Amino acid sequence: MALHVDTIGYLAACLTTFSFLVQAIKSWRTKDLSGISVGMYSMFASGVALWLAYGIAIDSMPLIVTNALTLAFALSILVMKIREIQK
Repeated sequence: MALHVDTIGYLAACLTTFSFLVQAIKSWRTKDLSGISVGMYSMFASGVALWLAYGIAIDSMPLIVTNALTLAFALSILVMKIREIQK
């Protein structure tokens, strides 16, 4: 039985999105952001936003859904880190 192409996309996107969620949960719970780089997270969030825009442009639900979630996780960590620096 052949795997549908969107199924492969959803599986890949879910694995990468939920692996990132593990980091987000740890950061939210511990409030320990000492290992978080503002530069890296800024670049990462920008890249994810571009993947989201690309997914919208080609109407690919696996890209849209998972990159929207990943962007929300990344931005929440980035905002926490920026607030920590501003204190």
